[in-house]
Amino acid sequence: MKGSFITLEGIEGAGKSTCMAEVLTVLKAAGRDVLETREPGGTRLGEELRQLLLGHKHTGMHEDTELLLMFASRAEHLQQRILPALNQGQWVLCDRFTDASYAYQGGGRGMDVERIRQLENWVQGDMRPDLTLLMDLPVELGLARAGKRSSPDRFESEALEFFERVRNAYLEIAGNEPQRVAVIDASRTLEEVQAQVREVTRAFLEGRA
Repeated sequence: MKGSFITLEGIEGAGKSTCMAEVLTVLKAAGRDVLETREPGGTRLGEELRQLLLGHKHTGMHEDTELLLMFASRAEHLQQRILPALNQGQWVLCDRFTDASYAYQGGGRGMDVERIRQLENWVQGDMRPDLTLLMDLPVELGLARAGKRSSPDRFESEALEFFERVRNAYLEIAGNEPQRVAVIDASRTLEEVQAQVREVTRAFLEGRA
């Protein structure tokens, strides 16, 4: 039986790491074999591309280059890890996927969404996540949380208005695909956020039984 593909999305400081840990706990308790991974990254090549994309060595990177590098990393990730795992019956839990390209490059950078869609169709075919948990919270709160954990990467150094556009793009995706995207109120207490995540994950498991 083919596995299921779950992704986690959200702006900086939304608590995706906490969310991933909670989803993983629920899936393992249900006896699922889970592959944890992330984007950009997930493979040796992908992790090298991640350093280029998130580091400050190429701060003047053109937006086209950024988008193409994201999808180059994604293509490698899909072929080397995600698709083989799913085909072997594993469940895949991924920190960010193509929704992030629509949100960051489409919303944040203002790139033509149709260009992103063409790359998505080329790299992925009809492959899409089965469930996406969108960790949503006000931008100011997210950036304040992110600022406490580490120095900002290339994306985290963007202006507040950039992240407002990213958040709005994410919420637009959720509004257009409510069957796939579950919005988690990440502004609430840790216990409340974890409870939301558990509820969504367990409901998804029941639907896959």
